[in-house]
Amino acid sequence: MQTIAILYQSKLPPNKNGIQKPMKAGGYSDSGADIAYELKRNGFQIITPDQKPNIENDKDWVFPDTKNGIQEALKKGANTFWLNTILYKNHTIESFFDQDIKFVGQVPSQVDIYDDKFYTNQLLRENQIPIPKAHLISLEDQANYLLNIDFPLVVKPVRGRGSQGVSLFKNKKELDERLKIIFYKNEYGSSVYVEQYLSGQEITVTVMPAGDYTIKNKLKKIKKPWCLPAVKRFNHKDGIVPYNGIVAVMENSTVLENDELTSIKILEVYTQCEKVGELLNIKAPIRIDCREDGNGDYLLFDVNMKPNVTGPSRPHRKNQDSLTLLASRKVGWNYIDLLKNMLNQSWKVSC
Repeated sequence: MQTIAILYQSKLPPNKNGIQKPMKAGGYSDSGADIAYELKRNGFQIITPDQKPNIENDKDWVFPDTKNGIQEALKKGANTFWLNTILYKNHTIESFFDQDIKFVGQVPSQVDIYDDKFYTNQLLRENQIPIPKAHLISLEDQANYLLNIDFPLVVKPVRGRGSQGVSLFKNKKELDERLKIIFYKNEYGSSVYVEQYLSGQEITVTVMPAGDYTIKNKLKKIKKPWCLPAVKRFNHKDGIVPYNGIVAVMENSTVLENDELTSIKILEVYTQCEKVGELLNIKAPIRIDCREDGNGDYLLFDVNMKPNVTGPSRPHRKNQDSLTLLASRKVGWNYIDLLKNMLNQSWKVSC
């Protein structure tokens, strides 16, 4: 029998070549508790730090992704770890890869590579996947950088999280003033990612890994990454979708209408997103943000290796559908169906 422990992020990830990935307050303990509670109430064996976890206390349900936290879960009988945390090369969980346990989530060393937005988008470009024009600006060259991108443009962390820290700038004066603040605060490290602004409709696509899935009560073996229905984003603020820690995604997101979901344009986006899933050899869902350019063509502008998986499992969290859950509902999955299908893709490290 699977006995499952959910891990959350306990500390800021290490600086990578001068780049710092920001940390979400609580380290995804909120979504981890949503996952744990939903699985537990549906009959799954869930290991928790607290013997009688409080339904409203997130950290009663999840273990920190530290050596002590993982060991505590193992002592309590965990044989499956849900990696609901930020992963990177040499993450503590790797020291447990020689044990007979399963994992839900990505391979840490792969996340370490593909969390770098500039590297990943260059990889996509090399594989003929349409992405916006992009440029790196470092602390050293902020006073004399040269751009091949017209204003308005977008600035974001190189190793970011969704729309946190993402801003739109209309001219060089605005950009220069903001760069001074960004580098002074040093929240995101010694470089930032500058990108062509896309003004058209924005969608987000969840890409599921190859595996066995239950869809409409039928077991399907899907041999390559595949897409859940696209979700439209709206109510942008200054051209950017607000960070979901400020505005719940249910307030600015909805699945596309049926006629648009079956349009040639959206089907082509799915093809490109599935190609990304294959390139990155995903083990768990990823989320890809896409937006139309001035010609109405969709470009893929952000690959998120860890989509949020919050859900309305607890009474005080009824408005917490994630983008992935919104998409899942369109294929007939509720929250527990999504979690079961994610759990079905759990993997062991090959010896």
